[in-house]
Amino acid sequence: MVFRTLDTLEARGKRVLVRADLNVPMHDGVITDATRIERVAPTINELAGKGARVVVLSHFDRPKGKVVPGMSLRPIAEKLGEVLGKPVGFVPECVGPTVEAAVAALNDGEVLVLENTRFHAGEEANDPEFAKAIAQNGDIFVNDAFSAAHRAHASTEGVAHDLPSFAGRLMQAELSALSAALENPERPVGAIIGGSKISTKLDLIGNVIAKVDTLFITGAMANTFLAAEGMNVGKSLQEADMHETARKIAHLAQEKGCEIILPVDAVVAREFKAGAETETCLIGEVPADAMILDAGPRTVALINERLATLKTLVWNGPLGAFEIEPFDRATVEVAQEAARLTQEGKLRTVAGGGDTVSALRHAGVAGQMSYVSTAGGAFLEWLEGKILPGIEVLRTTGHQLGLD
Repeated sequence: MVFRTLDTLEARGKRVLVRADLNVPMHDGVITDATRIERVAPTINELAGKGARVVVLSHFDRPKGKVVPGMSLRPIAEKLGEVLGKPVGFVPECVGPTVEAAVAALNDGEVLVLENTRFHAGEEANDPEFAKAIAQNGDIFVNDAFSAAHRAHASTEGVAHDLPSFAGRLMQAELSALSAALENPERPVGAIIGGSKISTKLDLIGNVIAKVDTLFITGAMANTFLAAEGMNVGKSLQEADMHETARKIAHLAQEKGCEIILPVDAVVAREFKAGAETETCLIGEVPADAMILDAGPRTVALINERLATLKTLVWNGPLGAFEIEPFDRATVEVAQEAARLTQEGKLRTVAGGGDTVSALRHAGVAGQMSYVSTAGGAFLEWLEGKILPGIEVLRTTGHQLGLD
């Protein structure tokens, strides 16, 4: 995938619309995690440094096309100013005369945040007229919101039809990392796919099987595969109606030359709570009244041994119920080994998905992976092989490198 980047952008004096994802977690009006703000800061700082008049667009939460004061971007604009280390203006609208006046008053290098785009029904409807109204306030469009790229909304897809479009630095980094992970990976390539249900990750597994050499199926999802093979998994969470599907997946993997690795032992308990009494047993010897809540030490050793043979690893999903000790042990130990190999330059690791990001942070290694995506739904849809409208429009509107 080739896109115009900021390297080719002559920004001085230009009104540059930057689509960011400032949809950060908040509690009682206080931002509890500023990661997304911090990740878009390099793009905004670079543009401002080049003399652009930067106008930032974003959605926040789900106001469903109506003005909801508690979902205003005002406090987020204030936090962005802190992160950037410079004043940031704010307009309580995203289109209209007030916005036009504020944008016209910008000087080179200044930054302005517009109000929540989802306060207008035209945003999620991808209304062309609303997109044009947004585009009127810019000369150039920079999309730096990969995490919103799976939605064909006016500020992610529609506006790219009206302005010359570029990928921001975060978008560029995300696309480069994902391409290196599955589109053009250094082989052998493996994937750790976990989660509670096969039914929620059928598209993901189907796409990954065709692209990786080794697939580690972990978490409660593995219980369904084990049960489909006739293994007793006790009272473990599993999908009895998906056994045939699991067998078909295993057959397809064999056809594609993809080796599936399932747990060989497990940590089990009679109740799911912190400090619960546990025991470790081989798969197939799970007591009838027990639940599998984590992978066992033999499984961890097996996975870590195989990681050493890989060049690329894609990770989505924990190995067990990592939120509660001691069922976090397998996830932590495998994460730490993957991080070690990454830091030694032996393995490229690309991870993403809400639980995965939380698990890697819990293990203390999120900053030691090659790339950790905070994109959530967009990351998962990319793993599923789906077309992301916010990305595709950059490729098809004539603004792709070499097509101008």
